[in-house]
Amino acid sequence: MFIDLNLSLRTAAMHRFLAVSLLLVVSVLAGCANHPAPELRPYSAEETKQLALESLSRRGLSFDEYQRQRAALTGQPAKPFGFDRQGEMNAERSITLHGRPS
Repeated sequence: MFIDLNLSLRTAAMHRFLAVSLLLVVSVLAGCANHPAPELRPYSAEETKQLALESLSRRGLSFDEYQRQRAALTGQPAKPFGFDRQGEMNAERSITLHGRPS
């Protein structure tokens, strides 16, 4: 009878352990499954434009190509960037170009 009682105590402890383990696993899985999905909404026009400009700045384009594509995205006319037709000038020299003093 002593052996039979010891066996039934071990069996009861094992059942209790299995029940607690099963409840723990089920609660963890239920918690993971119940997270609500983030609300999906379409981007606004301003957000889309901002994302496109940020992507453009990361592309590593030349300055002229960047300015062209940026002007196309923003809807502004591309302003030519560069030197004027007068060329480089020495600051120590005073030269009159096209009738204007420099």
